[in-house]
Amino acid sequence: MRAQYDVIVIGGGTAGVVAAIQAGRAGCSVLLVEKNAMLGGTMTVQGINAPAHFFAWGKQIIAGIPWELVRTTLVESGQPLPAPAISAGTAKPRHVIIDRTVFAIVCDMAVLAAGVELLFHVMPAAVAFEHDGWKVSLCTKTGLQHVKSTVLIDATGDANVVQMAGLEVNRPSIVQPATLQMYCSGYDADTLNYAALKGAAEKAIAAGELKTTDISWRNTGPESFLRSHGCNANHVRASNAETSEGKTLAEVEARQAVLRMYRFFRAQPGLENFHVDWICSETGIRETVTIKGRATVTTHDYESGARYDDALCYAFYPVDEHLNDGGGTNFRVLAANVLPSIPRGALLPEHSRFLITAGRCLSSEREANSGLRVECPCMAMGQAAGAMAALSVTSGLSPEALPLNEIHALLRAHGAVVPYDLDVSA
Repeated sequence: MRAQYDVIVIGGGTAGVVAAIQAGRAGCSVLLVEKNAMLGGTMTVQGINAPAHFFAWGKQIIAGIPWELVRTTLVESGQPLPAPAISAGTAKPRHVIIDRTVFAIVCDMAVLAAGVELLFHVMPAAVAFEHDGWKVSLCTKTGLQHVKSTVLIDATGDANVVQMAGLEVNRPSIVQPATLQMYCSGYDADTLNYAALKGAAEKAIAAGELKTTDISWRNTGPESFLRSHGCNANHVRASNAETSEGKTLAEVEARQAVLRMYRFFRAQPGLENFHVDWICSETGIRETVTIKGRATVTTHDYESGARYDDALCYAFYPVDEHLNDGGGTNFRVLAANVLPSIPRGALLPEHSRFLITAGRCLSSEREANSGLRVECPCMAMGQAAGAMAALSVTSGLSPEALPLNEIHALLRAHGAVVPYDLDVSA
């Protein structure tokens, strides 16, 4: 590990990977640190391998490095490449499903090819801004290491670095539940008596042997869970999951939910051989905190496709707020030809210098955040963050002071779609 870098990216999930690649390809010395053993975050470690959506209203709205990584994964695994036409005339295009293992390897290769130094099993211990940049203490397996950078990118998803820097975050009183991704087998889903299973589940829930959220988002019984083989099918309360304490409680409760579900199903007719093939090593967290940014994406702005003067990238997903206690989701598709965008100010913590965030902790209201949090816009934010970081290094200007046309020019040079280069009104 070097003593000084141009850019340090904390977090190697969907946003951090792209940010590091972009900064590296733009000529910066970059260090990318990740707490897990694998890049890709929610796409790999948490098992949600449907990034959604690169296309909207018949046009490709997110391209550049995010699409390159996904396209390479699809080609490597022998899957057909989707075209923009899949999104024509619909607010709910079909999801692009990718191979999680191949994607993780593709991310490794792209990060290293960009000249980025990569460290797994590392977490930040402290950060401080000094007159010449950021001083960062990293907790490695062999102890604390101290490094410096001109620009720091918080891609933790939880604004951990922003909080370490003493900057404000917004902490909602209620957050969306988490999901532990798994795959279950040992049964024929088409031969089960779902009415009887629903009745048995209701009795088990009344007896305290099962929670409705162990087997259903919507308190509708186990049919959806069993037909999907447990894929993205449970809900787990996950308050304060931006902290180690809160995340620990969520992980333990998620695995307890698996055990309750496992015991219940194996006691039911037709499910005697039910088993769990695998669970992810990390529970998928949908929501923790958001930064207090220089600008905030409101729900009205998101659903109306507000045109920000400093927009850096697009996003496209319904309002998708998951509710606790079997309540399902608060789900609203976007109106025809509405295409939300993400402003620079939403990625920049208020009162910060040379600090950029990327990912679900961007400054946004809760319902807007429920659409912005998904992987594809997080990847696009990552490319925007990496571009700003690179330009800050070369110019000496903090990200908020960079000329917008220069950010857009660098993004275009690396294949990104820049608002408002597209016309989706037709």
